[in-house]
Amino acid sequence: MEITKSIFFFILAGFCEIGGGYLVWLWLREEKSIWLGLFGAIVLVIYGVIPTFQPANFGRVYAAYGGVFIVLSILWGWQVDKIAPDKFDLIGGFIALVGVVIIMYWPRG
Repeated sequence: MEITKSIFFFILAGFCEIGGGYLVWLWLREEKSIWLGLFGAIVLVIYGVIPTFQPANFGRVYAAYGGVFIVLSILWGWQVDKIAPDKFDLIGGFIALVGVVIIMYWPRG
C-alpha cells in the first residue's frame, strides 16, 4: 500500500508540475490569457507541496521524481502536443523508470 501511495503522489506531482508549467507556457509563449498563467502558478505551488507526502527523505524523493518527470513529459508531449515519442525517447524513459525503482523502492538493509 505504501508503494501505491508513493506512485500516486509522484504522478499527481508530475501532472501538477507539467500542467502548471504548460499553462504558464501558454500565457507567455502562446499569448493566452494571464488567467491561465496565474492558474498555472497556483498549480505549481500545489506541486511543491505534494512531494512532502512521500515517505522518503527530500533528496531521494526529488532524485526519483526526476525519472517520473521524464516519463510524464514524454507522455504529455505525445498526448497534448501530438508529438509521438521516438525509440530513443522510449528507451530513455524506460532507463529513467528503472532509476526511480532503484532509488525509491529497492529494499535497503
